[in-house]
Amino acid sequence: MALVAGLALSGPALAMDYAADLAPEAEGATGSGTTQVAIDLELLTMRIQADFSGLSGTVSAAHIHCCTLEPGTGTAGVATQTPTLSGFPSGVMQGTYDMVFDLMDTATFNASFVASNGGTAAGATAALVAGLDAGLAYLNIHTSTFGGGEIRGFPTSVPEPAAAALILLAGAALL
Repeated sequence: MALVAGLALSGPALAMDYAADLAPEAEGATGSGTTQVAIDLELLTMRIQADFSGLSGTVSAAHIHCCTLEPGTGTAGVATQTPTLSGFPSGVMQGTYDMVFDLMDTATFNASFVASNGGTAAGATAALVAGLDAGLAYLNIHTSTFGGGEIRGFPTSVPEPAAAALILLAGAALL
């Protein structure tokens, strides 16, 4: 059992999940929400999900920014599509979002982010994943009241439940 657990944990990660609470970033902002970002390196996709409510203005744009200088703080340029993520609800004060993006399509990213990361979708993907892993990327929802952004969150890695279960099983087998 320990050998199986070791093999499962030592292989390359093909899927990475990140999650964050979305909180006001400006004084007077009232919104809140959650976001999940799932990167699948086997399928080369990124799934972005968000739930938000209580905004003080209506949604004017939403995207992922990367990469700040310090984890969990600061500002950075837009990494994903501009002016807003494809299909993100606009003109609303609450909503949900669920979209899958092709990581090998440069249209998934802001052109300047692609250009500053090797000029390819692969380079932009590598930079965004590195930013997410380091806590240097954030989802930002901009509104009519807060054009610079009303709510945002820095997604952090979510431990894979299967890996945690394998660790527990491996530990139990050693006892």
